[in-house]
Amino acid sequence: MAVKVLILEDNPVARSFLARVVRESFSDAHQITEAGDLETARRYIALTGGAQGLHGVDPFKLILVDLELPDGNGMELLAELVHYPATKIVTTLYSDDDHLFPALQCGADGYLLKEDRFEVLVEELQKIVRGQPPLSPAIARRLLTHFRQTPGSDAPPTDPGFLNTTSGAPTSRPVPIDPLPETERLTPRENEVLTYLSKGFTIKEIASLMGIKWFTVNDHIKSIYKKLNVSSRAEAAVLASKQGLV
Repeated sequence: MAVKVLILEDNPVARSFLARVVRESFSDAHQITEAGDLETARRYIALTGGAQGLHGVDPFKLILVDLELPDGNGMELLAELVHYPATKIVTTLYSDDDHLFPALQCGADGYLLKEDRFEVLVEELQKIVRGQPPLSPAIARRLLTHFRQTPGSDAPPTDPGFLNTTSGAPTSRPVPIDPLPETERLTPRENEVLTYLSKGFTIKEIASLMGIKWFTVNDHIKSIYKKLNVSSRAEAAVLASKQGLV
């Protein structure tokens, strides 16, 4: 029987990328279901026995959860699924404490950054079969730094083993992204480059498609990153999609 996987991600480019990561990570046959918002994810989960995974219905075995969604916060779903028989992994762009620790407290079994390289994400997901928590390298370093800095804390934000926690979803939510000021709007050429970046083309491929030099494409990318205040292709693609820039 195929292993059932649910990917909750509102950005279609990121969703397709994560689906490729899942396919590459596991040798077992798998059935991937995609959801672009909380409502859709909850509907799929209801078909597999609801938040408790009851009624003998074949449940999802792996759930990837984005945090910022059109109809709410992914932490809401994590809190609802604390007893659901699946490995629940956060896949996000947020690496700060305000998202990391609440997500782990809500029941996340791992925390991955979508901006990591494909090979890194595959390697981390493969840790599941070894019983290890998938953690992006930057997140693992962040956790180590946190616990080293707070050796005398009586109540650390989360158990370092990520074992069953039952605290509710936090009331705070990611701050909405404000529209770019008019002076920071992308030029038509930059929009074209960003569109190709979002589709996974390399700099040399973009240069060939646009009929320009690769270093000109590189200059456009630097300008795009500066205007959008991002530092990676994944961040740029997600932000551009949310703001309707491409």
